[in-house]
Amino acid sequence: MDEFLTITEVAQRTGLSAHTLRYYERAGLIAPVDRAPGGQRRYAAADLEWISFLMRLRGTRMPVGQMQMFAQLRSQGESTVAARRALLEQHLVEVQESIRAMQHAAQVLQTKVDHYRGQERTLHDRGHR
Repeated sequence: MDEFLTITEVAQRTGLSAHTLRYYERAGLIAPVDRAPGGQRRYAAADLEWISFLMRLRGTRMPVGQMQMFAQLRSQGESTVAARRALLEQHLVEVQESIRAMQHAAQVLQTKVDHYRGQERTLHDRGHR
């Protein structure tokens, strides 16, 4: 992407609304975006890459406050690499725990589904005797 994109184009590419993109900027998740002479936001490729990463964090249910902390650390440069890694490691542990909990829940649900299928077969077999 050599050219800059408008907020509408970024919204279309990311699936985020223009409102969400403006909120991300106000909340400090996205650094202030360059503006055209008329004041319209102009997003660069690096902005899209960062937005994509934010969407990944959001997809892992990282709280906005932690996302803001990560964005703030990122904006401070290389001196915060260890702190950023630690924040992501902590979140990764939480994501892995959540995955384990969801896998357990899925197993419980599967057991219940299997139970009801068995009951349906039994009822069906009784009806055809």
